[in-house]
Amino acid sequence: MPYYIQQLRILQSENVETVSAPKIAERLNLNEVQVRKDFAAVSSSKGKPKAGFSVNDLIDNIEELLGYNNADEAVIVGAGSLAQAILAHEGFRKFGINIVAAFDVDPYRIGSTINEIKVLSSDKISDLCRRMNIHIGIITVPAKEAQVVCDQLVAGGVLAIWNFAPVHLSVPDHILVQNENLAASLAVLSKHLKQAMKEKR
Repeated sequence: MPYYIQQLRILQSENVETVSAPKIAERLNLNEVQVRKDFAAVSSSKGKPKAGFSVNDLIDNIEELLGYNNADEAVIVGAGSLAQAILAHEGFRKFGINIVAAFDVDPYRIGSTINEIKVLSSDKISDLCRRMNIHIGIITVPAKEAQVVCDQLVAGGVLAIWNFAPVHLSVPDHILVQNENLAASLAVLSKHLKQAMKEKR
């Protein structure tokens, strides 16, 4: 669904009013039957023969399905280079994420602001998350600190964690964790590239 949204927004910016399932399937290299089924399942209005589905309606319907219309507030722990890049990215609000605070243990970073987001002391994580009813925590700290940070977030009532630390986190069963291991992804990419170049030779 997020990939559909991206393509539909491009079409919307080009003032395209309707789109067919085959058109989106072609753009994403997907099976058009599956795309048609997906659109039919989420669309509040039926697609018209030849013309297809309303681009605006599809965007609204998919955003509602994914919860993009109900922005969830999040906090980020670790105010280093990666966190600064995330905080500088303006696109997260479109996907329902509103980062309201950052945390760090470095006294030189505490009290500063990154893209208008205040950096607070990490010892305030649990209390602030509990008071503000925060449900999403983003971890960008070194691996050795990640579990402690994770525990603080869980203690504060966070239900979903986006983890950029290269370590497996231990969490209660009801906590959702999405791991983003950049080093592992780069290693996979490098391996496939070497194999492709070897086959080419």
